[in-house]
Amino acid sequence: MASRPSSSSSCRACGGLYSFLFEYDTPRIVSIKSRKVGLMNRLVQLVILAYVIGWVFVWEKGYQETDSVVSSVTTKVKGVAVTNTSHLGFRIWDVADYVIPPQGENAVFIMTNLIITLNQTQDHCPELPDKTTVCHSAKDCKPGYVGTHSNGVQTGKCVNYNTTVRTCEIFAWCPVEEDETIPNPPFLKDAANFTLLVKNSIWYPKFNFTKRNILPTINKTYLMDCKYNAETDPFCPIFRLRNMVEAAGQDFQEMAIEGGVMGLQIKWNCNLDQAASRCVPRYSFRRIDNKDSAHTVSPGYNFRFAKYYRAADGVEFRTLIKAYGIRVDIMVFGKAGKFDIIPTMINIGSGLALFGVATVLCDIIVLYFMKKRFYYREKKYKYVEDYDLEANASYGTQEYGGIK
Repeated sequence: MASRPSSSSSCRACGGLYSFLFEYDTPRIVSIKSRKVGLMNRLVQLVILAYVIGWVFVWEKGYQETDSVVSSVTTKVKGVAVTNTSHLGFRIWDVADYVIPPQGENAVFIMTNLIITLNQTQDHCPELPDKTTVCHSAKDCKPGYVGTHSNGVQTGKCVNYNTTVRTCEIFAWCPVEEDETIPNPPFLKDAANFTLLVKNSIWYPKFNFTKRNILPTINKTYLMDCKYNAETDPFCPIFRLRNMVEAAGQDFQEMAIEGGVMGLQIKWNCNLDQAASRCVPRYSFRRIDNKDSAHTVSPGYNFRFAKYYRAADGVEFRTLIKAYGIRVDIMVFGKAGKFDIIPTMINIGSGLALFGVATVLCDIIVLYFMKKRFYYREKKYKYVEDYDLEANASYGTQEYGGIK
């Protein structure tokens, strides 16, 4: 009796191996004759097919390998402005005066307005009046005190600022800057006609593809005269400052008073399955700094710089300039695509797999929501008892003469 279970186990192992090698299992297919279910199934399949073909392959070009752009930008500004004031007299302003610094990283600043303080030297002078500097006697001033907004170091004396106001004396660059009143109209209102040449070179390393925004069809003669226009000349890389600001929906003379930040966007979307000549830049403009009429604290864009000199007697002096202007940030973005078999096969496989959604959706509706769901469930599933339990019961009956 001890040998029979061992022999039976060996037979079952052989039977399992036989079934694995020589038998084939397939899912059970039930054909449901229902107009509602059939129509819904085809409708879902049609939506999936439209998504795969229309969106994945046509719109998103799922058959292509893609790469992101690598870019470099240089700029050159041209233009001359003329001013005639009692403070400075008749003066010409050229690129060396109003472009600060001469070269930036993907950006250029063009001065449009300024507050200038001439011939400052390090000396003693009265501080500008405010609630911390107005005084009545020397007791109100602290020697060596430097406030957050101070122009210098207090000496401890209280001196006349004008005929009506007294302030604490400071050691600083004197006379101190008075920046309460910003020139309006802007000092360099002729900046509206300044032009900006943008030279942009791009590279898609994955495809070893390079190009410039100065297209091969552009020659030197054309470049000297062209000005960018979205409708008539969309590929000219020379932009008039006023036109850029107006294209962003802003008023140039208003923006020039306190300055601001403009964005010049260059978009390179290239289909490298087509001719290289069709890979061209697209330009757009927007104002980046938020100008909200309801929130006017610290608007615009400005900074200070100075030009230093030394007189014949060795005394150092400087000209201080608070510059307001328009900073143009040049932002380059885009991608290139080219046919590749790997993404094509991946997207085809993903699309075919999506067709299983139609079957799952129809099964859920048929088996759980339709009136005849119990009838369909009977036809869908075949319930089979555990084969091992049946085999053991049959073996026990034969062994003990039918007595369990």
